[in-house]
Amino acid sequence: MKETTGWKRTIRALQSRNYRLYFGGQGISLIGTWMQRIAMSWLVYRLTDSAFMLGLIGFASSVPSFVLGPLAGVLSDRYNRRRMLIVTQCLASLQAFILALLVSVGQVAVWQILVLGIILGFVEAFDMPLRQSFMVEIVPKKDLGNAIALNSSMVNSSRLLGPSIAGILIASMGEGICFLLNSISYLAVIISLFAMRVPRGPVLTREFHILGELREGFAYAYNFMPIRSILMLLALVSLVGMPYSVLMPVFARDVLHGGPHTLGFLLGGSGVGALAGAIYLASRKSVLGMGKWIAMAAGIFGAGLIIFSLSRIFWLSLILMLVTGFGMIVQMASSNTVLQTIVDEDKRGRVMSFYAMAFRGMVPFGSLLAGVMANHLGAPLTLMIGGGCCIVGSVFFARNLPAMRNIVRPMYEKMGIFSDKNM
Repeated sequence: MKETTGWKRTIRALQSRNYRLYFGGQGISLIGTWMQRIAMSWLVYRLTDSAFMLGLIGFASSVPSFVLGPLAGVLSDRYNRRRMLIVTQCLASLQAFILALLVSVGQVAVWQILVLGIILGFVEAFDMPLRQSFMVEIVPKKDLGNAIALNSSMVNSSRLLGPSIAGILIASMGEGICFLLNSISYLAVIISLFAMRVPRGPVLTREFHILGELREGFAYAYNFMPIRSILMLLALVSLVGMPYSVLMPVFARDVLHGGPHTLGFLLGGSGVGALAGAIYLASRKSVLGMGKWIAMAAGIFGAGLIIFSLSRIFWLSLILMLVTGFGMIVQMASSNTVLQTIVDEDKRGRVMSFYAMAFRGMVPFGSLLAGVMANHLGAPLTLMIGGGCCIVGSVFFARNLPAMRNIVRPMYEKMGIFSDKNM
């Protein structure tokens, strides 16, 4: 049988009708999501002139992912994921519409934005584990890594498009139009979910004990060494490395002596690097070798942060942002792919909720930590320490790789995806 090559291999998950629907709907919605994020930040700063309020609202909207993630995972393993996703999309659309309405009538206040941000955080706390665990229902398992990589490329493409569109619309029509368009964009996801033909999953008949199932999920993830190692490295990188974006305004203005355009180029460079990493992962043949990439990508990310913290030259800093963006997305997406392929099906939702906690739930705590450290030590030294921690974590992970391969190899042989390559 002739091997698929080139772009056909890179986009092979799109051969699945359900995934094409998901990819199209989610792509439209993510552009709207990034438009809302930019508009909300601009609106808060316009109303308060307070960087603290920006941080507070960002923290309040992200913390629910950490607190409620395990509960979302239990429900994801228990109930129909597609129906629950439809509910979360409807609630997110309603939240954006209320924001648009408040802005349009001139009655918006900071406390309202804070409350609505917390509500959206609750919705997203359930939405992310659901989306991650739903993926296996809409693509063949052999194409799961490709689908996750394509998702990452979609996220980073929207990360480049959404803010650009938002900037134009805010300047010409105000923040309200961004909230309204985001509310409408959720319809694309809702329609795609209704249009999918997803087989009915097995009905769980055992009695529902939420605390017992939470304990079962934690015990499973902790005692299964490959899952524990992946989640611990991801949590470390998210805590000490991912919040680098919070310190970017400091580097743009005080270190590189630039302005808003400098900040835009730096963040855009990180996005381009992340997109390149996602495209690379999508071009890979299978999940084999991704364990090695998890370790290398965390090291690349950390090294990029350290050298960036020492740079005082704009073009060099921009190149280093490409490197950090590449390392960040490759480590995150590779971790996701390996977890999805080795997890037991009846615990998928709970493990992916732990993934969401490690990936997104640690970021607000890391942002607060980065802010405190930068205030006392300075932004360059803070970033250098974070990058060093990422490298140390990657070394410890790499030392565990031989043991992880011995555990995972029989699973991959059973799935028919093992070859002479390493994990």
